[in-house]
Amino acid sequence: MVITDLSIIARTASSKEEENLRFQELLRKEDSDAIDKLVFELNESISPQIDCTCCGNCCRSLMINVDCDDTERLAKHLHLSKKGFEEKYIEKSTEGTLAIMSAIPCHFLHNNKCAVYNARPHECREFPGLHKPDFKRRLFATFMHYDRCPIIYNVIEALKEELKIAMVSEGE
Repeated sequence: MVITDLSIIARTASSKEEENLRFQELLRKEDSDAIDKLVFELNESISPQIDCTCCGNCCRSLMINVDCDDTERLAKHLHLSKKGFEEKYIEKSTEGTLAIMSAIPCHFLHNNKCAVYNARPHECREFPGLHKPDFKRRLFATFMHYDRCPIIYNVIEALKEELKIAMVSEGE
């Protein structure tokens, strides 16, 4: 059963901190390709069951990095100059190398929907990233969002079950 209630996810995540640390250690020892395959399968099964517009928690709780292509695409979408867009929505690091959407919640979140969906930044398009290879290299970031994203939470919990079943089968 897929859990989407953010308060339940947050409470459960808090109680599973030690378990999740142990699970990450177990994952690091597993074959990367096999873990990727399993995560892809679980993500394909679980993601369609979760309506992100009923959640929007990532947009309410994360700042994201944007690149030059993102700012140009968003500026054009909003009928602004790139400079005008950056002045209104972007914060740059002191070195000028990192630009972030500077508001939490996101400027463009309206009724749990992205008002610039077709022009949204690359990081938004990729989140939660469970479709990408090298899952084991992103354990820190994935588990950092475990308590805020129903997709991540449910995929991780299903992954725990799958690996427990596989480990029991191997031990027999």
